[in-house]
Amino acid sequence: MADSNNSTASDKKVKTEQTAAETIVGDASAEIKDGVESEVKVDETVDVPEEQAEAAKPQHVAKENRRGGKALREENEKLKERCKDAETKYTRLLAECENIRQRNEKESGKLYDIGAKGVLEKLLPVVDNFERAMAAIPDEDKDRPFELGVANIYKQLMTSLESIGVKPMDCAGEQFDPTFHNAVMHVEDDNYEENVIVEEMQKGYMYKDQVLRFSMVKVAN
Repeated sequence: MADSNNSTASDKKVKTEQTAAETIVGDASAEIKDGVESEVKVDETVDVPEEQAEAAKPQHVAKENRRGGKALREENEKLKERCKDAETKYTRLLAECENIRQRNEKESGKLYDIGAKGVLEKLLPVVDNFERAMAAIPDEDKDRPFELGVANIYKQLMTSLESIGVKPMDCAGEQFDPTFHNAVMHVEDDNYEENVIVEEMQKGYMYKDQVLRFSMVKVAN
């Protein structure tokens, strides 16, 4: 009988303790719930258009287009090859354009020289007449104003011609060269070696590196 009473008292004590524990746990859960609800409570709401909401969603990317995909790598390699080919073609075209520019400049220079030679050849007889007129002036008259004026005009003309590349050959005493000289007479002269120019009968001129007029010369045999 005593054992039965002790067992009943023990069961009552256990139930009392369980009830107290449940009460404490319930109170704590209620406090936590209230705290969470107070923290996450939203006072205002924002209306987002359906289109923006749909656009904000993560978009699906096809497997073959994902980073590191085989198809993407192959497309990247193709683009690299196309860029390389385009660069090669650009370099080639640039070189061709530069060659064309240089060729045009060279041809334009040649055309200019051809035109200039035609004009300068017509001026050379004027130079010859100046020289003949000055050679005909007696020594005692060379200091007169008129004769001095003629000499100054001749000097100015020769300076202008030289500035554009026209120069006299002055070949007397040099070896005869058919590239620059035109032999109009051959003479026997012991004072000169064979094939040496004895006299320049008409002065020759060079225009840059071209013969503007051949020298008419007398050559020793």
